[in-house]
Amino acid sequence: MENQNQSDDTTHFGYKTVKTDDKVEKVAEVFHSVASKYDMMNDVMSMGVHRIWKRLTIEKSGVRRGHHVLDLAGGTGDLTIKFSKMVGESGQVILSDINDSMLRVGRARLMDKGIVGNVEYVQANAECLPFPDNSFDCITIAFGLRNVTDKDAALASMFRVLKPGGRLLILEFSKPIAPGLSPLYDFYSFNILPFMGKVIANDSESYRYLAESIRMHPDQETLKGMMENVGFERCDYNNLTGGIVALHRGFKF
Repeated sequence: MENQNQSDDTTHFGYKTVKTDDKVEKVAEVFHSVASKYDMMNDVMSMGVHRIWKRLTIEKSGVRRGHHVLDLAGGTGDLTIKFSKMVGESGQVILSDINDSMLRVGRARLMDKGIVGNVEYVQANAECLPFPDNSFDCITIAFGLRNVTDKDAALASMFRVLKPGGRLLILEFSKPIAPGLSPLYDFYSFNILPFMGKVIANDSESYRYLAESIRMHPDQETLKGMMENVGFERCDYNNLTGGIVALHRGFKF
């Protein structure tokens, strides 16, 4: 569970312990800081591989014409751009993020691409989604769940707004499983990544937090169990790039 090693009124912010009520604001500060350079940093940090991870997410989404899709913590809209074309004029995609800076960047990016007809933008907290029950055929959350304070509440909220027969896809950094990968990944995360953040985004601390938040995120099996605990069925996951990233999938029946 999210706060198993902490009292009810504290949680983790990276490796730090903070008041639960303060975490949302601290995470918001990070993403306000990195929003304008977020896409560039994604390409640099992953050497472009994040595009392959997201392509697999699209392929496993089952999204088709007429579907209603929620791209949660959708930030600058990578997945929304693809989903908008897939659902067509009869469908709808909601790009949602808790951070207004990220949402503004996403909206501007989609408008620049001429995507205006079937996309809406909603600033929302994943723990208490402002949508009716059984609203969406598919929900995706890519690289956002680890920043949520109460992941169990967020998963339950996603389950509530998903239609019967719908699916949730969680793309998130996870625990490396390839032999010898962990020490190399740690060196990269805590030395190279903050340096690149400083050079490119003039912000090393935010990228140090992002590295720490990855280490505090539940491992593959733990997250699968959390999904099952709130009602998702046929849950599975694919390890990508040696387990550095995992794509979890669950269905609502």
